[in-house]
Amino acid sequence: MALFAGPVPQARADDGPDAFTGLASKNFDTVANAIRALAVSGSPQAAATIAALESENLYYDTEVDGAPAILIKQGSAYIDARTGKKPEAEISEDDVNNVRVNNAVRRAIEEAKGGLELFSPDAATRTKAANDLFKSHEPSSLKMIARAMATEKDPRAAAAIQQAQAAALLTSSEGSDADRIAAIAILRARGDVESKSLLQSLHDQSKPVAAAADAAISSLARIEELWSVVQSVFYGLSLGSVLLLAAAGLAITFGVMGVINMAHGEMVMIGAYTTYVVQEVIRAQAPGLFGASLFIAVPLAFIVSGGIGILIERSMIRFLYGRPLETLLATWGLSLILQQAVRSIFGSSNRDVGTPLWMSGATQWGGLTITWNRLTIVIFAAIVIAALMAVLRGTSLGLQMRAVTQNRRMAAAMGIKTPWIDALTFGLGSGVAGMAGVALSQIDNVSPNLGQGYIIDSFMVVVFGGVGNLWGTVVSALTLGIINKFLEPIAGAVLGKIVVLIALILFIQRKPRGMFPLKGRAVEQ
Repeated sequence: MALFAGPVPQARADDGPDAFTGLASKNFDTVANAIRALAVSGSPQAAATIAALESENLYYDTEVDGAPAILIKQGSAYIDARTGKKPEAEISEDDVNNVRVNNAVRRAIEEAKGGLELFSPDAATRTKAANDLFKSHEPSSLKMIARAMATEKDPRAAAAIQQAQAAALLTSSEGSDADRIAAIAILRARGDVESKSLLQSLHDQSKPVAAAADAAISSLARIEELWSVVQSVFYGLSLGSVLLLAAAGLAITFGVMGVINMAHGEMVMIGAYTTYVVQEVIRAQAPGLFGASLFIAVPLAFIVSGGIGILIERSMIRFLYGRPLETLLATWGLSLILQQAVRSIFGSSNRDVGTPLWMSGATQWGGLTITWNRLTIVIFAAIVIAALMAVLRGTSLGLQMRAVTQNRRMAAAMGIKTPWIDALTFGLGSGVAGMAGVALSQIDNVSPNLGQGYIIDSFMVVVFGGVGNLWGTVVSALTLGIINKFLEPIAGAVLGKIVVLIALILFIQRKPRGMFPLKGRAVEQ
């Protein structure tokens, strides 16, 4: 049936015989038209005939009485293109000629191949063929599209064929204004770049059609603006997830021990280099495991960074409790030592950390482009935070950590070994930072300076959300990430960060303990 009001070109009943006969013409336009007619003829031999022509194995014999014989050469023998059987008459090599081909005929062959796929038994193949015809929007394909639509039962394929029909009609000289306006509505509903480009080419149409096209273009522009907002939100969530991973460990250590750890960024860096080492070992010893390299790197990064964190707390931090300035200077010096150690071991240049195939590429959802690596980081951040919540709420370590956070002296009086809680907490925070390094290795350069780019942002996230409050860290990281992504197109990346920092300073002046301050006797004193 027709997809819009008005007449639609239909296939003629005699398309089949005329198509085969036209292939024997010496006129290239006649051959091209014969190919197009053959594609919509419904002949079971159409695909084989067009394939033979493409491979230059199609011949015709003018010595046969009546219509010329169209022959497909198979090896040293010939078969009749119309029937697919060996011809009754003997075929002489001297009597046959190649069907002539030029660029116009080749274009007709490509178009016909796409049209033939419209009649494939597979619905996905028919849908793809219709999408290809939509992009080419050749008016000559209207006949085959109409024939395909008359028999299409699959809703998705039918929608794609309908769109191809609308595009072809708008570039043809056929159809009334009502047909064209209906076709414009179909393209407006499709709403992609190809649709907008085709609509913009209709300025020379009649006034009603041009007005409908202008209205559709304006509507698509508004939709694009909405999708742009959604895209910015997604980028903001991905940036917020990165900030969350980098700040989550800092929120734990800063909240429980009150330690300003300037070496926290280096724990992130160590996690990234752990990923690099894991991938290098896999490349050398078991290349087939490369796709699982990140699954191996995550627990190893947690163990390595967490172990180094415990070592740092036991060897240095525990002697500096209650002396925040000395702690800040000591951890800053430690960060320089760790950076130089990494330079000495791995060099100062960036290291190549590969992205597994399952994290590569992107997908399109409407006007939203979703890259797999960013989406994976968002999901990974959610899993890490859920695991941290489970540890803090459902384990004895978490209970003791919360007790020390709320009132260290009372916790010690109740028999909790606060020094070991401090060490384990510092190790947990450093381990989480190491896992953040695994994620950051997929979107940032792995170098000795990797952690320095996130330490200030991490402190901003922790202070804005409320020191020691994990939920506050989640909300503040996502909020700052989204705000940054909305400010970047307006003010630029650097000025946008300055604006965020000024806004954060003003906010802290009003609420010094952040959005979600912890409650407890020690905090309230």
